[in-house]
Amino acid sequence: MSVALRRSRPEGSILIRRLVYIAFFLEVGLLLIVLPWSAFWDRNYFAETWPGLRPFLTNNFVRGAVTGLGFVNLAAGFADLGLVFGVRERSSASGRPTA
Repeated sequence: MSVALRRSRPEGSILIRRLVYIAFFLEVGLLLIVLPWSAFWDRNYFAETWPGLRPFLTNNFVRGAVTGLGFVNLAAGFADLGLVFGVRERSSASGRPTA
């Protein structure tokens, strides 16, 4: 592999990795927001296997805490997305080519 190809390749792969990372955070955030309030949460494997765990899992405070973690994941994903677009805008304004 040539030196020029090795130098140009990491910028594109880093961008793709960051976008996959952002998509993961957004997806997990949405799942953590919606899932605790769905019927799936009440009838999951752990609640059926350990009946003593059911009151804890169906507690509204626990559901709210899991939903709060979902909002934290969404905020982290959107913050990282803003950083990616902010870096791309700054590099295009300075005249450097973007990957």
